[in-house]
Amino acid sequence: MRRFTPAVLAALTLTTALTAVPAAQAQDGGSPVLGIAACTGTACHFDVPPGTYDVKVLLGGGAASSTAIAGETRRSLLPETAVPAGERVARTFTVNVRTPEGEPTGVDGTPGLDLVLGGSAPALADIRVTPARHARQVFLVGDSTVCDQPGDPYSGWGQQLPQYLRKGVSVANYADSGESTVTYLGNPRLWATVQPQIHRGDLVMIQLAHNDKTTDEATYRANLETLVAGVREKGGRPVLVTPIVRRWFSADGTLNNGTALLVNGLGVDHPAVVRSVAAERDVPLIDLTAKTRALVESLGAEGSKALYLYNEKRDNTHTSVHGATVYAGLVRDELLAQHLVPEGLVRVG
Repeated sequence: MRRFTPAVLAALTLTTALTAVPAAQAQDGGSPVLGIAACTGTACHFDVPPGTYDVKVLLGGGAASSTAIAGETRRSLLPETAVPAGERVARTFTVNVRTPEGEPTGVDGTPGLDLVLGGSAPALADIRVTPARHARQVFLVGDSTVCDQPGDPYSGWGQQLPQYLRKGVSVANYADSGESTVTYLGNPRLWATVQPQIHRGDLVMIQLAHNDKTTDEATYRANLETLVAGVREKGGRPVLVTPIVRRWFSADGTLNNGTALLVNGLGVDHPAVVRSVAAERDVPLIDLTAKTRALVESLGAEGSKALYLYNEKRDNTHTSVHGATVYAGLVRDELLAQHLVPEGLVRVG
């Protein structure tokens, strides 16, 4: 799959209420607390080094409001939250700040932490950013269907996953466009960069298949096993994820074909190999192939177009923001069902 040229984020014209709350200088003599003084209009910029940060926002204003928050390279960090007129609602989340801030082989992006307010009627009354303590990390290893896509209308499911997680867990999305298991292991900016950052207890979710078009089964299996072993070597918890389906319908209205179900030109059934490695190596499995197939088939050829970029690009592989959000929700459900992330750290509803 090709890499997409980064697009400059369009300036937002939404009106927002920013209450003049002065930024606190410190908390109990510790690290500085960064506040609303760093915000202008619908954007906030915090001069912080790479790391993991907790963000607490106070939403609401004199009028009824509805606010969502995105950050860095178009990551969805807080789902749209409605607040009645005259009321305030506090919300928190944890965010990973890194360089490059999006795809690991892409451009560096802007230093520090950048947040953007969205929603139908955004209103931010206060904000505090502090270094996260003892945050759980979820690393993502994947391709363009997972990554932090730089340009609209594209979005990977990993780009939408953070909004489903609460303060105390952050997503470090190291998925990269165009990568196979072969190239991900071979590029020093990818696996060689991710593995040293893994700490005991960190979750590492691996979805690589779309670009293994010429990878034979033995090599594909061995590469998955190498990634699993590398995560465990650092004390992390590997999770294997089968690839999202391509929206490619057969004449009978199903996705029962190799193109949709990720069987490559050599006859390698990628989802089947992933399931096999997960069973043999006792690795948790999120069968996203099965889940996305069931959803796409239930919507049918017409209804499923909105999940992908068919209408915009005639693209049946890459997801829209809507599709990526729906697919991230499927991942969220499995994180809960398999107790991979504590229930209290997952946003539901």
